[in-house]
Amino acid sequence: MPLEAVEARRLYRQVADQLRALIEGGEYPVGSRLPTERELAEQLQVSRPTVREALIALEVEGRVRIRVGSGIYVIEPTPVSVVTGSATIEGPFELLRAREFIEGAIAGEAARLATPDDIARIDAALAAMASVEHPSEASMIHDRAFHVAVAGCLGNAVLVRVVGELFDQRLNPYFAKLANYFENPQSWRAAHAEHQAIRLAIAAHDPERACIAMRDHLARSQERFAQSFGTDAAASRARAGSG
Repeated sequence: MPLEAVEARRLYRQVADQLRALIEGGEYPVGSRLPTERELAEQLQVSRPTVREALIALEVEGRVRIRVGSGIYVIEPTPVSVVTGSATIEGPFELLRAREFIEGAIAGEAARLATPDDIARIDAALAAMASVEHPSEASMIHDRAFHVAVAGCLGNAVLVRVVGELFDQRLNPYFAKLANYFENPQSWRAAHAEHQAIRLAIAAHDPERACIAMRDHLARSQERFAQSFGTDAAASRARAGSG
């Protein structure tokens, strides 16, 4: 029998597997509330983003329901409770970190090579982003167009395809669920301003600034998703609103 490649299991899937086993074993019956995100992270000795990805995976599977400001509750599993190909789906934070590294380098090179036509394509994507509401299908189309336009400055079809395919991972069910909770018109305005900073650095032919601006944008995207699902979320928003 030939040997098969061994794939390191992603940490968030290991956490999801543990929680699923506890649910199926009756430790957390239907209707009960799981420990808070912070408590789970402490008990499992992993980061809160890892716990968040695991909880999203379980919600996509139909095992739990997340109620922001209230907690995570175990629900009766639906007949279709397994996501096809879930074992190969990357977690949202893993994807954003990959994009931060890859697209940061691309933006730096774009600043060296961008032509007036390239800048015009970037500007067109920015203008379209400013004209739509978010979250929506249109906002995702124009956001994707911006990142592909930046990659297009390098004149390399492979890089254009890679950037497009990485962006398209936002359509996977885990990422879509996470975005559903944490993306809103305010986050869209912040992201648009970050895109403008990238554009200005590229147009100024400043590679270092362009690289930093792109990496900053994708790091801030991670921060926007790194909020709490637990009861402390409501308190945090209340404090923010009172300032």
